[in-house]
Amino acid sequence: MQEKQHIASLDGLRGIAAAAVVFAHLHLIFPSLEGVEITGIGDRSVAIFFALSGFLMAYLYGDRPINRTAVADFLVSRFSRIYPVYLVAVVVVVVLSSIPGFDFINPIHGPKEIVRHVLLFGSTGVLWSVPPEIQFYLVFPLIWLFVSDRKRYQALGLLIAGFLAIDALLDFPGPGILLLSKLAFFLFGAAAGRLHPMLAGQRFRRPAGTLIGMLALTLPLFVLVSRQLFPTTDSAWGLEPAFAGALAVLLVAREHPISAALFAAPPMRFLGKISFSLYLFHVPVMFLMANALSGLLPIYAVVPASLCAALLIAWMSYECIETPARRALVSAWRRRGRIGTAELTSKQVGA
Repeated sequence: MQEKQHIASLDGLRGIAAAAVVFAHLHLIFPSLEGVEITGIGDRSVAIFFALSGFLMAYLYGDRPINRTAVADFLVSRFSRIYPVYLVAVVVVVVLSSIPGFDFINPIHGPKEIVRHVLLFGSTGVLWSVPPEIQFYLVFPLIWLFVSDRKRYQALGLLIAGFLAIDALLDFPGPGILLLSKLAFFLFGAAAGRLHPMLAGQRFRRPAGTLIGMLALTLPLFVLVSRQLFPTTDSAWGLEPAFAGALAVLLVAREHPISAALFAAPPMRFLGKISFSLYLFHVPVMFLMANALSGLLPIYAVVPASLCAALLIAWMSYECIETPARRALVSAWRRRGRIGTAELTSKQVGA
């Protein structure tokens, strides 16, 4: 089967979402910075990550034949992409948390908490978002089965839709580390991933095409700052942000020249490439930099230096941990006699 076309703009969208998470944590690491916080930008960034994950899984795998070997290859591929660097991040946080008097802002203390995080049931800092991502990978084969033959498995599709409806009526219960509370973001993203190939060949005449390009450029940015612009007591994880996040991903994926000028730009794509490591390590790196430099340099020099250090460590993590670990684990799986149909044949598949 022909490999799906790489969507460069989605790399940039992931990079912008990761940068927004870093921005969301600046006031936590540097309390002296006043007026830099944007309400809810961190949550909205993760919402885009979840919708993007659902989109890419459905887009890249939905048309592939599904069988036990393909599902096993898919799970190994996803595990090898996520877990090794996540485990390193857990170890880093545990070490920083054990330093007397260091007062790391997102600590992991005690054997129970360490085991919880190693087993993907932890919720410290940014690590909380990895468990629902992994849980979605375990559920995705059901979605894959349904989209592989919608007529044959229409009952399965109705069950998935019905479960989402009940979940929404119950206001997406459960802690944030459980997929149940974030299911809408992944499912709406997956629906967008199936819609994209149907819409990809359509071209709109002006001015409609220009308006869609402008919407693709502005909607993701609007989603990120929406809670600041429109303060509300409603949940940050309801159906409305899930739909908005999935629509933003779908529009960016069309790669209209107006939106691609930003999202497919090389700096944004680089941020997208290192986004998972940047997401995992920016707090420890910037916290260390703040402690090391705050007494030596003014805050307007410490913050840029900390951001540069976070980018450098994220790039090193991508090159030295993420990529080698993924290749080693997938290669080991292949040596066991598997075909590897779900190996990362596209650079597009990210965290």
